Amino acid sequence: MHHLATRPLAAGSLLSLLLLTGCGAGASEPAATAGAESAPEPAAAATEVAASTPRLALTYDGGVQVLDASTFEVVADLPVEGFNRLNPAGDGRHLLLSTTGAFQVLDAGTWGEPHGDHSHHYTAEPELTGVGFEAVKPGHVVVHEGRTALFDDGTGDVTVFDSADVADPDREQRELTTPAAHHGVAVELSDGSLIVSEGTEEERTGTRWLDASGAEIAANPGCPGVHGEAVAAGEAVVIGCEDGALVHRDGTITEVTAPDPYGRIGNQAGSEASPVVLGDYKTDPDAELERPTRVSLVDTRDASLRLVDLPASYSFRSLGRGEDGEALVLGTDGALHVIDPESGSLVRSIPVVAPWEEPLEWQEPRPTLLVLDGTAYVTEPATKELHAVDVATGEVFGSTQLEVVPNELNGVTGAAAHEGEHDHEDEHDHEDEHDAEGSGTA
Repeated sequence: MHHLATRPLAAGSLLSLLLLTGCGAGASEPAATAGAESAPEPAAAATEVAASTPRLALTYDGGVQVLDASTFEVVADLPVEGFNRLNPAGDGRHLLLSTTGAFQVLDAGTWGEPHGDHSHHYTAEPELTGVGFEAVKPGHVVVHEGRTALFDDGTGDVTVFDSADVADPDREQRELTTPAAHHGVAVELSDGSLIVSEGTEEERTGTRWLDASGAEIAANPGCPGVHGEAVAAGEAVVIGCEDGALVHRDGTITEVTAPDPYGRIGNQAGSEASPVVLGDYKTDPDAELERPTRVSLVDTRDASLRLVDLPASYSFRSLGRGEDGEALVLGTDGALHVIDPESGSLVRSIPVVAPWEEPLEWQEPRPTLLVLDGTAYVTEPATKELHAVDVATGEVFGSTQLEVVPNELNGVTGAAAHEGEHDHEDEHDHEDEHDAEGSGTA
């Protein structure tokens, strides 16, 4: 039987956990703030604008810059020490910054407010809000259907809340813990059921599917090296394994077997517009850094696996999806490769950046792909540039010179929730396990 724990929420200290048999959802409690003893200062004054204003955020050594996604104007430069990661928060306005000891809420300063049959749009100065979620090792963030799930690798704790409440220090949230701390992941579906990884610090073994009350729907212990997740059309969830993947669909977990004895899928990108999930594919368990030239396509309708050959290798920050479900891979040849997920055919290769080589250390900057509102944004650390690509036409329609060397990249639409805010599954930031083991923020 699966053991989960509920826990009261406290700020500024580690929490003792009481294990309860068969217990799923924790009681709703006020949310903790990270490193803040009082409520955050009021946000900067808002300016009404004519339309939604997408913004990008990129990390560099020493801080985070927020840019206007259309003009590339730097609207804020926020100093933050250490190596930090950017995750979607799910509300079209905020991002979650993985820092030492917490997920911190970053307000990108752009949002929409519904008003009858239309919306009003606003911008403000971006800021670190002072609101956050304590975590010993901030791990994966998964956003789906208006809910955001956080996983703390240092404790095995899972926190789930309404995405719209991410910046509210008094938000209600569901809290669980896995039997042992591990580099894990959790995904909550629209019916309140939860898919969560199983494992220990030494070994990750499979997944469990729990209903809204915490009762087990299904389990599969046959997924060595669990890593990464993506949600496809019909709320089918794919979790990667070292010998293929697991497909969670309609209350059933189905194994997808790789054609190689070691066929690791550890990073995925999903789309609500497609039943097929894009993933990486590695076959050398002993490689210090494998540079694969094949990607995987997992069809969640029949749990089948197709491998696609590419003209170049890629990294864990190379995977993305277009608005129509196109599978996108940023290659080390400098091209953005567009794949038809149904046929597995390479539709086009769009030259974007100069050829590059993936660095041995996963924290080091490398060209990174982010898809936002149909535009593919690509960083080029070697030249300190940022490029914009129209996925539908293949046109590279914008480039800018940055003042910093970009590392992580994420963004927000600035749209109101009813304007089509898309799901995100932390899809381009699943670091390869061989490169990230032991990292405090992996």
